[in-house]
Amino acid sequence: MNHPRLFACLVCALPLFVVTAVGADRVIRLDAPATVFTESSPLGNGRLGAMIFGGVTEERVVLNESGMWSGSPQEADRKDAAEALPEIRRLLLEGKNVEAEKLVNERFTCEGKGSGRGRGAAIPYGSYQLLANLRLKFQHPGKDLPVSGYRRELQLGNAVAALNYVQDGVHYSREAFVSAPDEVFVYRFTADREGTHSFDITLERPERAEVSAAGGDRLLMTGALSDGKAGDGVRFAAEVAVKVRGGSVRTEGTTLQVRGADEVLLLVSGVTDIANRSFAGRKTNDVVQTAANDLVSAKAKSYEGLRESHVAEYRRWFDRVELQLGPADAAADNLSAPERLHAFTAGAVDSGFAALYFDFGRYLLISSSRPGGLPANLQGIWADSINTPWNGDWHLNINVQMNYWLAEVGNLSELHQPLFALIGSLVKPGEHTAQSYYGARGWVAHVITNPWGFTSPAESAQWGSTSSGSAWLCSHLWEHYLFTGDREFLRQVYPILKGSAQFYLDMLVTEPTHGWLVTAPSNSPENAFIMPDGSTAHICLGATIDEQLVRALFAATSEASRVLGIDSALAKELDEKRARLAPTRIGPDGRVMEWLEPYGEKDPHHRHVSHLWGLYPGHEIDPRARPDLAEAARRTLTVRGDAGTGWGTAFKLGMWARLGDGERAYAVLREHLQPARPSEKPGTWTGGLYPNLFGAHPPFQIDGNFGGPAVIAEMLLQSRVLELGAGSKEPGASNVELTLLPALPKVWGEGSVRGLRARGGYEVEISWVDGRLKAATIHAHADGALVVRSGEKEWKLELRAGETRTLQP
Repeated sequence: MNHPRLFACLVCALPLFVVTAVGADRVIRLDAPATVFTESSPLGNGRLGAMIFGGVTEERVVLNESGMWSGSPQEADRKDAAEALPEIRRLLLEGKNVEAEKLVNERFTCEGKGSGRGRGAAIPYGSYQLLANLRLKFQHPGKDLPVSGYRRELQLGNAVAALNYVQDGVHYSREAFVSAPDEVFVYRFTADREGTHSFDITLERPERAEVSAAGGDRLLMTGALSDGKAGDGVRFAAEVAVKVRGGSVRTEGTTLQVRGADEVLLLVSGVTDIANRSFAGRKTNDVVQTAANDLVSAKAKSYEGLRESHVAEYRRWFDRVELQLGPADAAADNLSAPERLHAFTAGAVDSGFAALYFDFGRYLLISSSRPGGLPANLQGIWADSINTPWNGDWHLNINVQMNYWLAEVGNLSELHQPLFALIGSLVKPGEHTAQSYYGARGWVAHVITNPWGFTSPAESAQWGSTSSGSAWLCSHLWEHYLFTGDREFLRQVYPILKGSAQFYLDMLVTEPTHGWLVTAPSNSPENAFIMPDGSTAHICLGATIDEQLVRALFAATSEASRVLGIDSALAKELDEKRARLAPTRIGPDGRVMEWLEPYGEKDPHHRHVSHLWGLYPGHEIDPRARPDLAEAARRTLTVRGDAGTGWGTAFKLGMWARLGDGERAYAVLREHLQPARPSEKPGTWTGGLYPNLFGAHPPFQIDGNFGGPAVIAEMLLQSRVLELGAGSKEPGASNVELTLLPALPKVWGEGSVRGLRARGGYEVEISWVDGRLKAATIHAHADGALVVRSGEKEWKLELRAGETRTLQP
């Protein structure tokens, strides 16, 4: 198979789960086996993933591999879409939004079935899928006797899952991890009595897989996913091997039988032919051979050697940042997770829980996104079905972006690279889409995408026609430059920024009332408004988020051209057109307007708050420079309310942090960290956390697990680079502002953080007591001047690369 070039580079019913923080080694403890996916323990190396259920009679491990994508490239652009554009725009300019939306649905959506409305496994769009279920059925004497002392831990400090329990007088212990150096899942079984390990091992998948014995101690699974066109697509292979000390291992059909072993080491490799080519120079497309090679290499090493290299590699990421919020609280640490979640939501002071959640987000990013691989999807890399919710794809109207909010500020900048690779992969298909729908230069991506380069509008105008997804993606390229100052990176990605900007230059139209340049057609993601005649519409001219995103894109591309000393004419045009974009405005009700007109809201509490992108993660609504807009944003958030999905509450949390309101941010954090619960009525969203601390949309969606921790960092440190403009004598020079403890709630009265990163190339360490700064250390990774603020105190510094300055008020 020839693939296109991909990426280069409920409480009473719940078991008891206990979450414990122990210094730098934060631990999530679970005191019963998992009964569902969202109670299991996630492990991963960026490509290969595993979910440990921890059963004592039967064990299930869900195995994942980031390239397990069905589907294949398709021609999803309508051939005659651009012919409908003038009429769509005419209707919008005449205020006939409902008629325009009807035409968008008829002629301006994608060709074919699109994403299958989130059920794309068997169509060309495809779906991310599980690799396999690894099942163990225990056969030792006493296997049905009661269990005591059960404890399952996910050790965030070394990325190891540990399990201990006593049964029939025997103390059983297990450890599991997914190794990046050795590219295998490792699961070790030990006990304090010899000869007590006896179990059967099977490997299974719901469809499109064959399992066979591969020698006396191995199982091999091979298969190919559907390409959505009645053929085979992505090829995959998984291999299981067993090493025993004492006892025996043999195959019986497609079952591995371990009998009477003192110790068992279980190794699993897994490979697909798309993710395989993108990792660490592994060029072969022979998935069976690659899986076998990984297993042979790992099997030659001792468990201690495998564990040591795994932990050392992982800690070089995890140890970069250390957060302590408040004094240790042993009582809170020893609560079960449902008890802790409910107590926190009810008002209990539990600062250690927020710190644990922060570290869990970093753990998940390290475990699901590595340089050279595919980016974290809607579920990271962890899925247990054939048709993962919403296809487990990459949504471009906030979700994949939120997955990477933590990367730069959390000192995991290199882990941003898979998203950059995804962006680059969309340019060529996005150029075709730009021409097919808008007759425009450059490239565009709309709301959803997959490994096959899907950039078309999705299948419904209601949610799939947003055209600013590519502008939002480009903000991540520019942010990486602002954090790192890496001009070579900027030079490499500048054509992507330029192509995106050119698309919007061609796509913009002039609205007649003010002469502003606006996107058309446009919509505010997934939201609806009420027309003067009482009808409901989604399609409009110049939704506020579009204008904010395009304004930021034009500014970034213009500044990038000056930094690189190229395209001065384009920079001038971008500056001129940027000045004519519709501004962010305050409506008659004192709130930020979501649309170009003060339409009524169909859902005043809608889960998206897209028109405040300019507050967070953007920088347009600056409380210092525009207090009027900041106050309007505050009113907007108050009316929207604090409730929402996991990612929705993380979004609002970031906005309150940017407004400098630590108490309101903390109130939203309580909402974010509540237990997930069933929706009370259709169409409502509860958010919160599942027992294993995965975020709920619902169902499970991982973006909130990244967004929440990113905003915890934002409450402690904020940074911005002021725009220099065309008249600067020093193109690209930083004019950086750092704000320390900008949204510190009273309950975090004392604490410290080490290793956070700031724009301009700075690494920051902060300590505080009684809610006031005690000391801060600024380490410069680049030359530059900056202003540092904390409360009323201000420092003006000039630092050279490698220089460190400690500040004490």
